Amino acid sequence: MTTALKVPGDRSARVPVEQRAPGLDRDSVRLLVSRGTEVSHHAFVELPRLLRAGDLLVVNTSSTLAAAVDGVIGHTRVVVHFSTRGDDGRWAVELRDPDGRGTTRARAGGPAGAVVRLPGGAGLVLEEPLSGRGGRLWWARVSSPDVLGLLREHGRPIRYSYTERDQPLSVYQTVFALPSEDGAGSAEMPSAARPFTPRLVAELVSRGVQFAPVTLHTGVASAEAHEPPYPERFAVPEASARLINAVGAGDGRVVAVGTTAVRAVESAAGADGVVRAGGGWTDLVVTPGRGVRVVDGLVTGLHEPEASHLLMLEAVAGRVAVERAYEEALAGDYLWHEFGDVHLILPPEIPHLAHCVSN
Repeated sequence: MTTALKVPGDRSARVPVEQRAPGLDRDSVRLLVSRGTEVSHHAFVELPRLLRAGDLLVVNTSSTLAAAVDGVIGHTRVVVHFSTRGDDGRWAVELRDPDGRGTTRARAGGPAGAVVRLPGGAGLVLEEPLSGRGGRLWWARVSSPDVLGLLREHGRPIRYSYTERDQPLSVYQTVFALPSEDGAGSAEMPSAARPFTPRLVAELVSRGVQFAPVTLHTGVASAEAHEPPYPERFAVPEASARLINAVGAGDGRVVAVGTTAVRAVESAAGADGVVRAGGGWTDLVVTPGRGVRVVDGLVTGLHEPEASHLLMLEAVAGRVAVERAYEEALAGDYLWHEFGDVHLILPPEIPHLAHCVSN
């Protein structure tokens, strides 16, 4: 994002909104709405009135794992962030140093052959960097055959330094989260969906907004690094593919809830813009050069100006629109990160359609 915007530290949401004051719920966050360069300010509970009957929300059903586990290398304490399980049984992991405040700081990756002792007598051996892009994430072989059981028993949600305290895993689950058959999930919460509540979903459905579930299991995204996303597992069911194609061929808008939903559905779309059911690994990085083939709009959190996610936002809305929205978010004291406020990107309104909707 070619902008001089800087996000002050006090704009980070330190706790979930429902913990800030009595009577608040997850949907009590603010909502910034972009239609091209036109920006307006709302409460998230107004979302059903900002969408139209026939619109489609594509939602990620991946559940969040307790992916942070304490470990020891030699006599040194570390925290292991379990990112992604590979097809060969290895895990992509990030090792971090505890900072004494309950959070962590970055550390150098490796070296190959390093052994990390884990709770319950398990251990892991670092084998090789995940990619040539850097040594932050490594493939590791874990001695325990039940890593997901290890995470359930000894893990906790990944937490970054801008948050105030540890939170239970339930705080990091979205209303759309479903357990997968193999127990897999996301290292970090698909956070754009966090403000949705059962009550809000019911109102959306009652107004004719439809939902298409997809799955993308996210890996770790360190707060200090803004690399493009690594390959991740995704799945687009047949029913969702049919629904997305039908809405895209009609007058409705396909609005992805989160950058993870964009990556999943765009990975399943051919050059002709038709979404086909399927899944596996995706290494797709959505950029302005690549563009989007399916998605008309996006519900997303507020990202750091240097974050790679902003390239996806620019692919959906254009750079000028994104920069305009972020200027408004800063001027309006919006809150950033996974417990923060929300940004809804919609196509610019065609005047006669806007008139029809208002009536």
